[in-house]
Amino acid sequence: MARKQHIAIFTTASLPWMTGTAVNPLFRAAYLAKAGDWEVTLVVPWLSKGDQLLVYPNKMKFSVPGEQEGYVRRWLEERIGLLPKFEIKFYPGKFSTEKRSILPAGDITQTVSDDKADIAVLEEPEHLTWYHHGRRWKNKFRKVIGVVHTNYLEYVKRERNGYIHAFLLKHINSWVTDIYCHKVIRLSAATQEVPRSIVCNVHGVNPKFIEIGKLKHQQISQREQAFFKGAYYIGKMVWSKGYTELLQLLQKHQKELSGLKMELYGSGEDSDEVKASAEKLNLDVRVYPGRDHGDSIFHDYKVFINPSTTDVVCTTTAEALAMGKIVICANHPSNEFFKRFPNCHMYNTEKEFVRLTMKALAEEPIPLSEELRHELSWEAATERFVRVADIAPIMSIKQHSPSPQYFMYISPDELKKNMEEASAFFHNAISGFETARCVFGAIPNTLQPDEQQCKELGWRLQE
Repeated sequence: MARKQHIAIFTTASLPWMTGTAVNPLFRAAYLAKAGDWEVTLVVPWLSKGDQLLVYPNKMKFSVPGEQEGYVRRWLEERIGLLPKFEIKFYPGKFSTEKRSILPAGDITQTVSDDKADIAVLEEPEHLTWYHHGRRWKNKFRKVIGVVHTNYLEYVKRERNGYIHAFLLKHINSWVTDIYCHKVIRLSAATQEVPRSIVCNVHGVNPKFIEIGKLKHQQISQREQAFFKGAYYIGKMVWSKGYTELLQLLQKHQKELSGLKMELYGSGEDSDEVKASAEKLNLDVRVYPGRDHGDSIFHDYKVFINPSTTDVVCTTTAEALAMGKIVICANHPSNEFFKRFPNCHMYNTEKEFVRLTMKALAEEPIPLSEELRHELSWEAATERFVRVADIAPIMSIKQHSPSPQYFMYISPDELKKNMEEASAFFHNAISGFETARCVFGAIPNTLQPDEQQCKELGWRLQE
């Protein structure tokens, strides 16, 4: 019988951790399900109680997966209204304090049954496959699409012996994405180039930001003052998230920027240092704890300044543009998608940064056209994803009979496939040794999930 194809979206984080790999795959699942052409499952990590306390805000924790699923669905419903039908499943994960990220434990391909293994979307494919040991993704699923979210090489370069580590990581990322993905989507050219990849921003913004932008547009069209505040920046308060560049620019050009009033919002490991550096400036720069960017406190700011170059595509920049604000950012591959927006002003030099900032504070934003507003939406992002992933809906898979082969003839494609199979076999072999896994940075004892996680998830404990 004909049936809809099934899409399983695997990601590396889940709400209530407010990180891009928790939020964006959730919206992708919802909007693919909303389109109605596929059956959709979102697969997210389940953490032990101890790890939940390390990762989730306000000491939030869940006793069973169903409780967390309820939280995720309520959060989404508050933002998009009536929820489309899609499944949420959990795989066992462990939190790495060193990497500040969640890594899978065991073979997470088993989360999806073989009869539903049509299309797998790996959000952060390198992250999900570095230590993967078990069934090969390409053998389990008919099509595997990777979506690269993170500029890992840029972060690693900032560490001790960073360039050596980045060199090794670059080759490992290329290797694992090649053997496990049929196609890879890079959100921008700021990411590492990997085999069979294409650059396309397949992310949108929370519809609440578009509604705020429409309200501001209405106020401007009625000749009302829409923006009462000056400049701000919001982002996780770690130096690598743009705070280094921002405070250096402000410190070096205090005289030219005199009169600038700016607020910084964020929480993170470097909050105290950022606050201390801001207090040394002869400018009115104030630092506040992090808040949701959709909070009403941000609605009346006119200028969003974001000098970060470590993002792949900055979600807060897209949100600020959707709200009708002027954005000042670096002319960098991570910002390429935003060049089409008239309110996005990009600088190449420090002198340009100063000029554009002062100009933005003195002028009003240009109202966003309906076409550009749509480009920022998740509807448009889903259209782009379906197009570049080449997953247009079909009701059945037609099996082609193999073409006749000459005796002892091996085609170039077959040879390449055999080499790839051998490479995947080698990766699976070394990822099965605890010592080798730990040498390459895996969390100890993650070859299999622990007994408690298996019990909570209803998984059978491997002998």
